[in-house]
Amino acid sequence: MTEPRRSTPAPSPGLGATVQEWLSRPIDQDITEWLKGPASRVEEFRRVARIAAEFIRGFRVLHFVGPCVTVFGSARFPESHPYYAAARTLGGEIARAGLTVMTGGGPGIMEAANRGAKEAGGRSVGCNIQLPHEQQHNDYLDTWVTFRYFFVRKVMLVKYSTAFVVMPGGFGTLDELFEALTLVQTKKIESFPVVLMGSGYWAPLLDFMRNSLVTAGTVDAADLDLLTVTDSPEEAVEVIRHRALLKAKEWRGAPTARKVLREGREPARG
Repeated sequence: MTEPRRSTPAPSPGLGATVQEWLSRPIDQDITEWLKGPASRVEEFRRVARIAAEFIRGFRVLHFVGPCVTVFGSARFPESHPYYAAARTLGGEIARAGLTVMTGGGPGIMEAANRGAKEAGGRSVGCNIQLPHEQQHNDYLDTWVTFRYFFVRKVMLVKYSTAFVVMPGGFGTLDELFEALTLVQTKKIESFPVVLMGSGYWAPLLDFMRNSLVTAGTVDAADLDLLTVTDSPEEAVEVIRHRALLKAKEWRGAPTARKVLREGREPARG
């Protein structure tokens, strides 16, 4: 990782600024200024344009990846950790099932799952995030796109998936887990498999759900059935195989990239 970029506030570009100029603004300045509260109408309009441009970049690249299984998990586990090994095996099993492995594109669990897919001869995709500390995409990706906004990245990770596997992780992983569960619970997306790997790691959280959330009536007991908990990569993929492959058959086929639109599998950075 490189040191965080230090920047001084720059004058706001005019309405005629290009998308590339908008995207080149330092991420630490850009996001923190946006989240401070209301800005001028012109600045808010530019922000919407920048967000739209990021969605379009994601659509252009990920439109061609095929049905994916998204693997969530911590960036902090090294190659020597058992969770890294489990995620690597998982990535290979997903690839051998005929599905693309998609991750957040970074190190740790993400790298391991992408690595396993590549080693098994499958397809490996990453949705990386631009951070002040410069998270770099890992070396096991066929296709990747780097996002500035977390919420755009999360949309992409869900939009192109047929199943979710959640490995041990921290705040970001929990955020992704509960967003996925909420989307399935509220039927905003179809009832995709959501698999938790690492029963010992997740046991306290599951106890909290049963003993606090269900007891208080904030979720139904049946909502916990949305989760499959296992320690076996093979079992995880077996759950996915029966349900995700059925969904994959509904995929609209492999679209043809149009050269005139400069579409394809080229890496996208922003």
